[in-house]
Amino acid sequence: MSAVVNSLRVRHKAAKALLLTSSVFAVFSTAHATPLQDKQGTWTLQGENDAVSTLKSTSDQYYTSGLRVNWTSGTDTLPTPIAAINKAIWGAGVQRISMGLQQMIFTPRETQASSPWAAGQPHSSLLRDRPYAGVLLGTINLISDTDTTRSVFGIQAGVMGPAAMGRQLQNGFHGAIGDTKNQGWEYQLKNQIIFQVQGGRTWRLPIAEIAGIEIDTLPSAAASIGDYQIYGRIGDMFRIGQGLNSDFGTPTINAAGTDGTDAYKATRPFAWYLFGGVTGQAVAYDSTLQGNTGYKNSLHVDKRWDVGEIHAGLAVMFYGLRVSYSQVWQTQQFKGAKGGLFNYGSLMVSAKF
Repeated sequence: MSAVVNSLRVRHKAAKALLLTSSVFAVFSTAHATPLQDKQGTWTLQGENDAVSTLKSTSDQYYTSGLRVNWTSGTDTLPTPIAAINKAIWGAGVQRISMGLQQMIFTPRETQASSPWAAGQPHSSLLRDRPYAGVLLGTINLISDTDTTRSVFGIQAGVMGPAAMGRQLQNGFHGAIGDTKNQGWEYQLKNQIIFQVQGGRTWRLPIAEIAGIEIDTLPSAAASIGDYQIYGRIGDMFRIGQGLNSDFGTPTINAAGTDGTDAYKATRPFAWYLFGGVTGQAVAYDSTLQGNTGYKNSLHVDKRWDVGEIHAGLAVMFYGLRVSYSQVWQTQQFKGAKGGLFNYGSLMVSAKF
């Protein structure tokens, strides 16, 4: 009975999150102009790690590593049935499809304890810390662009647990560089199939152009529902540079629903911009924090429903390449998290083919 009650609560929270995001969508009007065609596909490789941090003490804790490889098609190359679905969801616009694979690794703060139940302190504190978890997800997104909007709708499916190979990658890398291996992976969350449906929209709103330097803002809204994560998210990004209409910003791996921002078309030989922004997220469910569904004794922590992030970085585009770096500062995701703002670095390289 308690499982049924919890499920109903999660669905109720999900409905409120999706309703909130839908209301945000309605605030902004959608432009129907057609952007330039771009028949080249885009390949993206992205890595994130808490070792690239403004705080040296944050290495290997919480969201410790992310890897992503992704392909985004050229414009209007979708098969007719898929194009019809995309148009039915988002209306008129230039269409693309995006497919990718991503892995994320989560660990507790104390990584040298061999067991959460080890005798004495401080190891027993692991029972109140984020559990070890690996996540491996495949993503398919439909993308629709106008001159001033990018809309993304898609699905993610994969596995959370040992099959995601988080332990092998993290400890294998540590062994290769002569670093200490994390000791508690035996107690990671169990294998579980995870799935979610996601959607998001970004608006590109010019502000000014001064002496050839452009300024714009990228308000955005996104939502997701499934047994991986349930949330509603809003945010805004401020950019200054040249060739700002070449893309719709740069995504982070853990911000599902924004993979479509990989697509770009440089409008000048050398485009660049500095960016900074904030996002706010209302979280109804996060399986990596709340543990395995259906396992009564699964390790878990009490999530926080409100999570904020600050993003800052640089992106450049030249000779068909786009290279970007982001530094992300994140508020605590669960009750009892230590260290104040958690932060990590994100490096992304995209190329046209």
